[in-house]
Amino acid sequence: MRRNEAAPASREPLLRPLSARSAVLSLLLGTHPPELPAKDIARLLDGFGVGGSTLRAALSRMVAAGDLRRTDAGYRLSDRLLERQRRQDESVRPRTRSWDGDWELVVVTATGRGPAERADLRTRLAELRLAELREGVWLRPANLERPLPTALDAVAERGTARPGRPAGELAARLWPLDTWAGTARTLLGHVGRDARPADRLTAFAAVVRHLLADPVLPPALLPADWPGEALRAAYAGYRREMAGEGGPRADGA
Repeated sequence: MRRNEAAPASREPLLRPLSARSAVLSLLLGTHPPELPAKDIARLLDGFGVGGSTLRAALSRMVAAGDLRRTDAGYRLSDRLLERQRRQDESVRPRTRSWDGDWELVVVTATGRGPAERADLRTRLAELRLAELREGVWLRPANLERPLPTALDAVAERGTARPGRPAGELAARLWPLDTWAGTARTLLGHVGRDARPADRLTAFAAVVRHLLADPVLPPALLPADWPGEALRAAYAGYRREMAGEGGPRADGA
């Protein structure tokens, strides 16, 4: 049986310094709608170690790379990154329903795919918070208020199941819950003591990346003292703090 690791982002250094590109993306990913004039971006990032010439160069490179679109009003996230913003919004405010014991089941049936296609599908399924039981068999408790994409029908069969193994035991085997919780507590420690704006932006960007890897399981399947809600509450407080100061929000860039 596979032990599913956290999403790729959580395997990066826990608190990695934010580049100018990451700082801009953190700002725009936390803005709704995700568009700001250049002067506002410069003003908001001025206290975060991003100088004017560095910012201008970063914005030009991001437009060329397809991260941003230049608009009459300023800069806006590209369509590609709007999907990332949606996923991050859901990680901070996951929509759940009461769990009746059913599990979502996805069985990959497509054959003849190359390594890149297989890796892309694995990433897509992990982003849906599914876990791999064995090669090509993915599942999770059916407690999320979100439909599985119909595009999966081209490569997989979808359904529901009630595994014979006790649900709590199965969840503990599928997800590294203790590891996720330990990292979450470490992050809560960082955000509780970091005072400089740049340090707080860095810490809360790591918080959002980590929330993307939260399996959002039913409470009955989680270890005691699960820190997921505490981490979300800390981030919600940071967003209120930044909204009050007119500052940037950290959104996992």
